[in-house]
Amino acid sequence: MEEVTQMTLEYPKELPLLLKTSRSEFEAEVRFLAAAKLYELGRISSGKAARMAGVPRAEFITKLGQYGIPAVNLSGDEVLEEVKAALEQD
Repeated sequence: MEEVTQMTLEYPKELPLLLKTSRSEFEAEVRFLAAAKLYELGRISSGKAARMAGVPRAEFITKLGQYGIPAVNLSGDEVLEEVKAALEQD
């Protein structure tokens, strides 16, 4: 099993209340958003991001859309390469 560590993030105590959410929901969302941003930037895989977010990979990928983050982050050239490879298999 992969070794993990923790970090502490300070935030104003009233912030979850201002966002109309519970403390645990707020902290889970922040954790998800941090993982999602690292994934969006191509810094970590979807599997690592899902683990960081504390959710199954399929749920992580599905939830990305709720925040407008593409589940597949390929450059234009990478998309063309994938299409070309798919056409060559036919």
